[in-house]
Amino acid sequence: MNDSIPAGIKVPTTAREWKQNWPLVLASSLGFCFFSVMLSTTGLFMEPVSSEFGWGRTLFASGVSIATFTTAIASPFLGIIVDKHGARRLALPGVILTILSMTLFGLLQGQVWLWVVLWLFFGISSACIKSTVWTVAVLGVFEKSKGLALAMVMSGTALSQVIVPPLGNWLIAEHGWRAAYVWLGLGWGLPTLLMTFFFFFDLHDVARKRMKNDKTTQVEAALNLPGLTVKEASRDSAIWRIGISSFVVMVLTQGLMAHLIPILTDAGVTRTHAAWLSSLSGVAGIIGKLITGVLLDRYRPNWIGGVTLGAAALTFLLLMDGLRSPTAIVIALLVNGYAAGTKTQITGYLTASYGGMKSFGVVYGVMAACMAAAAGLGPLVGGVIFDTFGSYSMFLLAGAIGCAFGGLMMISLPGYPKWEKNEPEAEAFA
Repeated sequence: MNDSIPAGIKVPTTAREWKQNWPLVLASSLGFCFFSVMLSTTGLFMEPVSSEFGWGRTLFASGVSIATFTTAIASPFLGIIVDKHGARRLALPGVILTILSMTLFGLLQGQVWLWVVLWLFFGISSACIKSTVWTVAVLGVFEKSKGLALAMVMSGTALSQVIVPPLGNWLIAEHGWRAAYVWLGLGWGLPTLLMTFFFFFDLHDVARKRMKNDKTTQVEAALNLPGLTVKEASRDSAIWRIGISSFVVMVLTQGLMAHLIPILTDAGVTRTHAAWLSSLSGVAGIIGKLITGVLLDRYRPNWIGGVTLGAAALTFLLLMDGLRSPTAIVIALLVNGYAAGTKTQITGYLTASYGGMKSFGVVYGVMAACMAAAAGLGPLVGGVIFDTFGSYSMFLLAGAIGCAFGGLMMISLPGYPKWEKNEPEAEAFA
C-alpha cells in the first residue's frame, strides 16, 4: 500500500501530490471504469438475450432500472460505512461481488425471477464500487490538484464507453452472450481487483498504518477530518443548492441523451448521421472532464461549475425549431458532451469543498442517490412531454430554462470554507 502523506499537511506542491498518489488515481479510474462495464454493454446483449428467451424489450430493459434503483437506495447507507471504516474496506469486497454478479448472468435459462434476482444482486454489489468510493479516496489525499485528479477518475466511465462496446460485440459474436458475460466480468474485474488491492487506499488506511508506530493514537483521533456532520450538512443551504442544481440539470440532460436520436431525426438528420453526431458528445465529454478538472483547481469552483452546467442551456436552445441548423446541431452536441461529462465531477468537488470530508461518504452518497434517481426520471420526463404536446419543443424550452437555473444556483454559492487540519493532526501523520 502506498504510504503517502495526506495532502494539506506535508504535500506542498502539485508535483509531489501526483508523484506520491498517481497509482491511487489509476486504481480509482479503473475501478470506476469497471463499475460502468455492465451498463455500457446493455444494448449489445438486448437482441441476443431477448431473442433466445422470447422476451420483450421492456422486460430486458427492466434489469437496468432494477439495478439503478437498488444502487440509489443503498448509496447513503454505504456512505456511512465509507465514513466509519474507509473506502478500501468497501471497494475490495465490492469488486469481488461485482465480478461474481456479472459472471452469474451466464447461467440464465429464461427464468424471469432469476433475471430480477441477478440484477438486484448486481445493483447491491456495484453500489459498493460506485463513484462515492473512488472519489472519497482521491479527494482525501489531493488538495492542490484535486480537480484534475477527480477528472482522471471520472474518465473511467468514458474509457468503458469507448472500449467495452466493440469488445463486448466481438465476444458475443465469437463466443456467445453467456461467455461474453463471464469474460467481461473476469477480464475486466480481475485487473481491477489487483489494482485495488495493491494501490487503493484512503486516509483511514494511512491513519491505521501510522497508528502501528504510535500505539496511543486511535484511528478516529488520527483522522479528525474537518467538515460538516451529517446533521449540519442537512441544514446547510450551500449543500442543498448543490443538490437541487445537480438534480435539475441531471434530469434534463439525461432526458436529452435518451431522446437525442429522435430529436435529431425530427430535425431532418438521418439515423446514420445522427448516430455519428451523437458520438461527438462522448469525445467532448472526455475533454470536458479534463479541462474542467484543471479549471476547478485554479479558479472559483462554484463559478466553473455553474458556467459549465449552465452552458448546457445552449444545447437545448440550438436544437429548437427556428434555431437549429447543421452548424448549430454540431455546436449543440459538442457543448452538451462537454457539460454532460462533468456533472458528477462538479458535484463531488463542490460537495467536498462546502461540506468537507468528515461525513463526505454519507453526504455524497445522498447526492449520488439523487442523481441516479434523476437519471432514471429524465427519459420519462422527455417521453411524457413528447406524448402530451406531440413534439419536443416544450422539453427543449424547459431544458434551456432549467439548465440556466441550475447554473445560476451554483454561481451564486458563497465562498466555501477553508477546511484545514489542526496542528495536532499534522503531528499524528508526521
